[in-house]
Amino acid sequence: MKVLRKVAPTVAVVLSALSSTAQIKDSLNAPSSVLPGVFADPHIAAFGDTFYLYPTTDGTEGWKSTYFTCWSSRNLKDWKNEGTILDLPKDLTWAKERAWAPAIATKNGKYYYYFSADVNIGVAVSDKPTGPFKDPLGKPLVVKGALKGQMIDPMVFIDDDGAAYLYWGQGNCNIVKLNEDMISFDASKIIVFKPAGYNEGSFVFKRNGKYYLMWSEFDTRDPRYSVAYATSDFPTGPFVKAAQNPVLKGRGVVKGAGHHSVVKVPGRDEWYIAYHRFKIPDGNGYNRETCISPMRFDKNGNILPVDVFETPVSMKKVKASKK
Repeated sequence: MKVLRKVAPTVAVVLSALSSTAQIKDSLNAPSSVLPGVFADPHIAAFGDTFYLYPTTDGTEGWKSTYFTCWSSRNLKDWKNEGTILDLPKDLTWAKERAWAPAIATKNGKYYYYFSADVNIGVAVSDKPTGPFKDPLGKPLVVKGALKGQMIDPMVFIDDDGAAYLYWGQGNCNIVKLNEDMISFDASKIIVFKPAGYNEGSFVFKRNGKYYLMWSEFDTRDPRYSVAYATSDFPTGPFVKAAQNPVLKGRGVVKGAGHHSVVKVPGRDEWYIAYHRFKIPDGNGYNRETCISPMRFDKNGNILPVDVFETPVSMKKVKASKK
């Protein structure tokens, strides 16, 4: 027994040391990005039995990208490049560069693609989630300088009753209900507000009757870039910021984790968050890569902190959604 008493503390010390070493190793060895190369601001969506990613093409100082791509997957791990779906110089008459932060929604049997172009917000339409997308307006949906802050980072949420809401803006969060055509709105009905810490990249989803507004804090070139959220009983607010924030942030070798989107696996209460981080190694705010991690909730519906070192479990089959 005397020997056991001496060994037990030693074992405890060794286990503690191993645990600490594992934690250090974990923070220094991040999983690979889900897309090859540098892509940022990923919008993830599920249509039918397929997931889609719509990112910003990264890798140029000043974010000078001129085109958008689409990627598809059945299991959230293996992604197929569906090619260029919107080329600003070829497909637009009003903007040629700064192709940023797209989003997609489906209604009326069509797919509506919202995007930033030269600090305006545009919309394009297609019969398929993989495009090609065409500009139905020949002008921005939201023009540069229309409101305070930058007119960037659109996101569209479609509620259970079919009503669609557009969220956008850097510096302030702007909300407006879209008309039935999905490509127009009443500008007199725009709601402008700024949650504490809000910078850009708003995203909205609904779970168990509660509306979640998420956004990115700090600047995308800042290693502290992170994601926070607030909730409301209505899609237009008022939104109350959660006590436990941010829910997504970098750790260890992962820097600048933010500008996210969220997807629910069709037929399940299972959620994933897509986001970008500084490219590993040697990344920065102009060289970012796309990642996906599970996102979970507690029994009260609060979003739990996301582990940026956790990746999705490969899925064998996804139930097709109705949309």
